[in-house]
Amino acid sequence: MALAIALSLIIVLAVGFHFASPWWIIPIASNWVRMDDMLTITIVITGALFIAINLFIVIALVRYRHRRGHRAAYEPHNKRLEWWLISLTSVGVAALLAPGLFVYADYVRPPPNVLQMEVLGQQWQWRFRFAGPGGKLGTTDVRYISNDNPFGLNPGDPNGRDNYLIETSEVHLPLNRPIQVLTRSRDVLHDFYVPAFRARMNMVPGMVTTFWFTPTKAGRYDILCAQLCGIGHSNMRGVVVVEDEASFSRWLAQQSTFAQRQHAKVQAAPAAAGGSAQALADQGKALAEVKGCIACHTVDGSPRVGPTWKGLYGKIETMADGSAAKVDEAYLRAFIRDPKARVVKGFAPIMPNFDLSEQELTALVAYIKSQGGPAASNAAKP
Repeated sequence: MALAIALSLIIVLAVGFHFASPWWIIPIASNWVRMDDMLTITIVITGALFIAINLFIVIALVRYRHRRGHRAAYEPHNKRLEWWLISLTSVGVAALLAPGLFVYADYVRPPPNVLQMEVLGQQWQWRFRFAGPGGKLGTTDVRYISNDNPFGLNPGDPNGRDNYLIETSEVHLPLNRPIQVLTRSRDVLHDFYVPAFRARMNMVPGMVTTFWFTPTKAGRYDILCAQLCGIGHSNMRGVVVVEDEASFSRWLAQQSTFAQRQHAKVQAAPAAAGGSAQALADQGKALAEVKGCIACHTVDGSPRVGPTWKGLYGKIETMADGSAAKVDEAYLRAFIRDPKARVVKGFAPIMPNFDLSEQELTALVAYIKSQGGPAASNAAKP
């Protein structure tokens, strides 16, 4: 009887907690209310089965409890009961799967005249690409991926010359306009997920996966990675800004194109050589944010999965093999180029390799250097 009472309490508490739960889904901000409908169907069917099965156990425990003079009847087969169970299970599974199949078929089949947005995932950062005035996304290939061309755009494809490239974690989208999302991954499995849109898709290396949605409410919405992609997974975040069409057009026009990036790279080398140390450090700070370095390294001295950059330059680091090394420019350059060649004691060798141009590497080292060294850190202490 104690077990029957316990199961009854579990049913009451579980159902009560569902309705009183503080973890309700956030308000929807897209056209995919049918995703919420699928969730409701799943909760109703599985909830009903949960209640029915536990009530059946309670009834069985009470009705067939041990009583003096009563013995259980041996019945190895009951075809009637088996057919009922098979039929009910089949109906339940079909009710769970069938609606979702129709919704998913629509989810990956965009309407005509959609705005295409490519999302490129990489540990632990987001990049975005839109078609330019020509209206077409240029072709890509892994053969063209380089430090200066992280998207792998085909330089010989004229359709890609005017493509807008966004290498920050913030992207803007127009209100009430269908968006087709084309997702790619440069390294491991990622998942582009915007909870408020009820929209997500796995990003599989070597594949282009796609889905579509229509933003229906202006605002700022979080972008999350919904697949465990490494130690910096929790910091692989971004922001979608949904705004009116005019504001989106102004923002997009301010972004640089592939052709402009290529031209700027040619012009940047001489300028960087004569630039100030502060300008290089500022460029390195922006690069650290774009490349996701801040997911593992801090500049305030707080611990994270990688060494803090505060007071790092000039410090003597102890390696996992017992050797010591001074953190100078040569050390930083070698470490960033090949982070697994030497491992700092107390830290796991989990830093991925980054594709950095010589200019980007110089800027990043300048930013780390600007965070001071041991002498500066000690002097700052009271």
